[in-house]
Amino acid sequence: MQDTVLKPLIEQRADPYIYKHTDGYYYFTASVPQYDRIELRRASTIAGLATAETVDAWTKPDTGNYCELVWAPEIHFNQGAWYVYFAAAPSREIKHKLFQHRMYAIRNPNPNPLEGEWEFMGQVDTGIDSFCLDATTFTHKGRLYYLWAQKDHEIEGNSNLYIAPMKTPWQIEGKPVMLSKPEYDWETRGFWVNEGPSVVRRNGRIFISYSASATDENYAMGLLWADEDADLLDPAAWTKSREPVLRTCYEHGIYGPGHNSFTYAEDSDTVMLVYHARTYTEIVGDPLWNPDRHTFVKPLRWDEQGMPVFGRPSTS
Repeated sequence: MQDTVLKPLIEQRADPYIYKHTDGYYYFTASVPQYDRIELRRASTIAGLATAETVDAWTKPDTGNYCELVWAPEIHFNQGAWYVYFAAAPSREIKHKLFQHRMYAIRNPNPNPLEGEWEFMGQVDTGIDSFCLDATTFTHKGRLYYLWAQKDHEIEGNSNLYIAPMKTPWQIEGKPVMLSKPEYDWETRGFWVNEGPSVVRRNGRIFISYSASATDENYAMGLLWADEDADLLDPAAWTKSREPVLRTCYEHGIYGPGHNSFTYAEDSDTVMLVYHARTYTEIVGDPLWNPDRHTFVKPLRWDEQGMPVFGRPSTS
């Protein structure tokens, strides 16, 4: 039986995040090619997100500390309100360099986040003044955690993965704990990167997927996992895969899969893997402004040991 090659769910949307809420709706956000706003969609099915109406929840200002390159928004429902976490860079007149991102949050108490007013909550300060991005949150045993990527000037590379508990949905507390840094060959191609963490829980474990290397065909995904009863703030509690769990499929022409999220199928049980990838490698000009990273969705499988099986980015 021949594999069926997947087609994108949504074209030209990178860093995709799909959240299934208790109201039965799916909420979608992602980096838009212009990097100038936070766009939201809502649908009763995953497939319906492809044609759903788009609403701009927030648009960057013309100047200031967060007026350039709005990257990787994620929408979460935390402690009774909607939050979008995202990264943005200051104007070049302020920093003289474009890649000086910091992380920010906006909040909306409306039951439907495509309606109501979004309030800018300010910077999510990690206590480390350096390039940071790709924040996600999750609640475990009643405690809200913040998980993100950040540069450490003492460690070679562009970004490592960190975790910290949260005092409020827009403030962390305590010192950040580093869980992973680029160290393997597949994490250090083009750039030394660990970024885009996402959390899924199953079979008594907490899994963190993440992305590594440059965002061309070398982009690939890795995996960390810990026992659900472990101290999640103890780096020793986490095991790291030595090999990528998802990488380019040259056979079917799906390149650089990564920056994923997890959601659930309409039956509420099957975990769905959401990620972006390109369908060609011949990028003209600066890859940053190439719009053709598309959103793909496929089921996540599980092996007999209870570990996730990501398969190939090109087939379900």
